[in-house]
Parts: sequence; structure tokens; C-alpha cells
Amino acid sequence: MTSIKLAVLRHTRAKDGSYKIRISIGHKSETHYIVTKYRVASLSNWSNGVVVGQPDAKIINLKLRQLLNEYDERLERVPNPSDYSCEELRNLLRDMRTKNDSTTLQEIANIYIGNLRNEKRESTARIMEYQLKRFQTFTHGNVFLSDISPRLIDEYTHQLRMQEYSSSYINISLSQIKTMVNYAIKMQYVSYEVHPFAYSHNLPTIPRDTSLPIEDIRKIYNYHPKRIATQRNIDLFMLSFMLGGMNMKDLLKYDFRDATTISYIRQKTKLKNFRPTEFTIPDEAFPIINRWMDAKTGRLKVMRNVLYGSFLSMVTKSLKNVANKLQLSKTDINFYSARKSFVQIGFDLGIPLEILEYCVGQTVKTNRPIFNYAKIMSKHADDAIRKILDELKTSPSITDEEGNSNNNKT
Repeated sequence: MTSIKLAVLRHTRAKDGSYKIRISIGHKSETHYIVTKYRVASLSNWSNGVVVGQPDAKIINLKLRQLLNEYDERLERVPNPSDYSCEELRNLLRDMRTKNDSTTLQEIANIYIGNLRNEKRESTARIMEYQLKRFQTFTHGNVFLSDISPRLIDEYTHQLRMQEYSSSYINISLSQIKTMVNYAIKMQYVSYEVHPFAYSHNLPTIPRDTSLPIEDIRKIYNYHPKRIATQRNIDLFMLSFMLGGMNMKDLLKYDFRDATTISYIRQKTKLKNFRPTEFTIPDEAFPIINRWMDAKTGRLKVMRNVLYGSFLSMVTKSLKNVANKLQLSKTDINFYSARKSFVQIGFDLGIPLEILEYCVGQTVKTNRPIFNYAKIMSKHADDAIRKILDELKTSPSITDEEGNSNNNKT
């Protein structure tokens, strides 16, 4: 049972001595509050849920009663309140609005993107802003939510196709707009008889293959450029490869001080109670770690005065240049190629997919019957990484900036 009432909290006294009046949401034995713009001069001006002893008490009480009625109406529009925690229900009720045909996509985007930034999801927020701007270019400016129809979405999809964007890019572009429309529906800003994306389906895509064969990885491993920044980028790439394809964010976050093993849950993992990936750090990784590790924090000191997204772009651009210089079999590579290459090379060497899934921190499909009898452990990961690195070190040949070969690796 959910309760909605007015409250004044004794411990929330403002500098001028007044107290703000709040909407109290009681749900699942918890209470969360929504601050209103109304206040009482002192605690003595608040009695049994009403304002007393103030010149404007009658008007404030009327406004508060209207506000309570509005929140009661919002609660009635929530299909299954029990599906939400108290905090989630509070946020839902706070953000809901009366259905209004004049609400625009931009207004919804401002709220949604603002929430992303409050959650420190800046990269996602920027992508959403970019795709919104592209959509508004197509619609020649802002558009009412009520005007977004299956026909409009079909025409937008057709335009993206005519501009020869890839299927993957078109799917991403449409998904961003769909996310904002769904948010508007959820928050009761708009309702549709037919959802604007009812007839829109993901276009078939061909997975982008950026994995490299072992010969190319070996060339990168044995390449020693003069530029420190290029060597740093190669080192990060190779460290990811040596540590089971760790993502950049996980590498930069990890504390390597006195570490002989890796134990982590990759930041992309959303599952609760996910078992950490654990394995021994191979000997080949320590020179790279020691070269870039900050002794005070244990983290790799490689990203200076630049945003993560910009740094990752710089690393990718540098790796593409290296791929061109070394004449690799593929030049369209990125940092993620280390992860993909680790898996593909491991698979080519006959390492079971379940073990490779564990090494890269993916969800191992434990519902397979065989897992009633077998369990993947760090020892299996150690053996897999060792097998891949032994293959990497076959016939090493160092290449310097001028392209000279040297077999005495240091």
C-alpha cells in the first residue's frame, strides 16, 4: 500500500529559519520525499498536515491540497506500483506530467539527458544529444510528441538509407529516438494508439570484424616506435590482449600495486552477484605495468588532462597508424581489437568457448547441462592465456621506427 501525504522534516531547517513542505511517499516500508516550493516560517506553523498561523495559510493549504490530488492522480496511472522500490516510485511520480499534446521531443530530451548526466553517464548523454540534433535536422526543428508517427519514422529511416549510412548506424540512430519516445510514454507525457516504432525493425547488420590474426598481433608486440605516445598506445593494446581482453575502462581503474593476479568484474556488466573474473598476471605483462603504473595509486598513469572518450579516440587513431605502417592484414582496427583478437586466436587454438567467455568477463552460460559436473576456474583461464601468449612469442622479431628488424628483444 502506497501513502501520499504532506510532511515537514524537523532536521531540514533553512538558513532563514523556515522549513520546506514536502510530499511524503510511503511505499514498501520506506519513505522518500519530494520538495515543494511552499514553506512554513517555523515548526509551530505546521499542525496535522496543514499550515496555521501564517497570513498566507489559506492559500498555501489550497495549493497543497491541489498538489496532493495531482500526485494521487499520478499514482492511479502507474500500472503496477509494486514493481518499483520506494525511491523509484518517488522519481516516477515526480517526473510524470498531465497528458499534454503540446509537449515536444526537445522537452523530453532535456529531462532524459539531464538524468543521464546526473548519473555521470556523460558519453551516453552526448550520443543522445547528437542523434536528437540529426533527427531535428530531418524534421526542420523541434517536433511535438503527438506528431511523431510510424510514417515519420519510416521517412526518417528512408533518408538515413539514402545517405548510405551502415545498418548498424541506422539502428543506433533510431534506437536513441525510440528511447526518448518510450520515456515520454512511461512518464505519461503522451499516448499513442499506434506506437511510432510499431513497424520499425532493426536492419540486418554484418558484424564488424576487427580481430587480428596472431601474426599481426606479433608484429604489434615486437614494434618499438620512437614516439613515447605511440609506444604507450601499443602497450595499452598489448596489455589488454595479455589480460584476457580487458576493456580500457577496466585497465585504467585497476590497482596493480603488488598485484600478481587479476580479479575484477568488468564495468559493462549489469548483472547482480556476478562472479569476478580471476587469473594470474602473465610475466609478459609486468614490464608494461611497471612502465606506466603510478606508484601511489597503482593505476596506469597514461591519460593526462583529457576526457576518457577523447583519449580512447586518440589511442584508436594511433593504432590505425601503426596498422598502416606495419602493413597489417587489417588497418581498420581499434582498441577493442585486442579483446576480439584474444577470443578469435584462442578459439583457433582449440580453447573452449566457455573458458574464453570467462577470460574476457562475459556471462558464462551456466544453464548448460555440462555445468552440473564441471566448473570453470582461474586455473583454466591461466592455461588459456599461457597458451595464447606462447603462440604470440613464436619467432619474435623486433621492428623499430625505421622498420629495422632486431631479434634481441629487451
